Amino acid sequence: MVRTLLALKGALVRGALAQLLDAEDDIDVVGEADTPDELRSALRAERPDVTVVDGDLVTADQLCDLASDRPADGPDGGPTGRLLVLVQQRRAARLGPVLAEHCRRIGFLSHDVAPGRIVEGVRQLADGQVVLDPHLVVAALEVADSPLTPREREVLDVAAEGHPVRDIAERLVLSAGTVRNHLSRIMAKTGARTRLEAVRIARESGWI
Repeated sequence: MVRTLLALKGALVRGALAQLLDAEDDIDVVGEADTPDELRSALRAERPDVTVVDGDLVTADQLCDLASDRPADGPDGGPTGRLLVLVQQRRAARLGPVLAEHCRRIGFLSHDVAPGRIVEGVRQLADGQVVLDPHLVVAALEVADSPLTPREREVLDVAAEGHPVRDIAERLVLSAGTVRNHLSRIMAKTGARTRLEAVRIARESGWI
């Protein structure tokens, strides 16, 4: 049996996918999560073979940590299995840092892929096969060179959701002062006068 964890936003979406996967003879859904903290706790508790992750739930750096043999939350963390990340096409730029680091144990599919493709992807990852949507890779590589660093893109990506500085700092495990410094540099690099304008410019350029 492929022990599978679902880390997706929205109980309705998770529930529907859980039913679909549980209906397969060789797949067992062992847990669900809808926040980064719940995801890490479930990974430690369940040790799934494959985790289906919403690409908006975690940052690129966190993906690499989660997919490493020894995740960042301690030497006793142990392997977390493989990750099948669902990414929105318009946000394929987020894959850049992950692809550049050659993170292993991660597969990528489009967010709007047919449910049956997710089932197939879970099986393929569990079998050690590569799962990579070519359209996402092309979109990620075609993005114009960004003046933003990977960390600045992460900060702006979270800021784009409307979170205040304190929440951004918590989400990315940074200090509030560091987040403010990143936002100041982002606005200088994008030529934006406000955070919202910086988000718009970055999105139109494909940087986030």
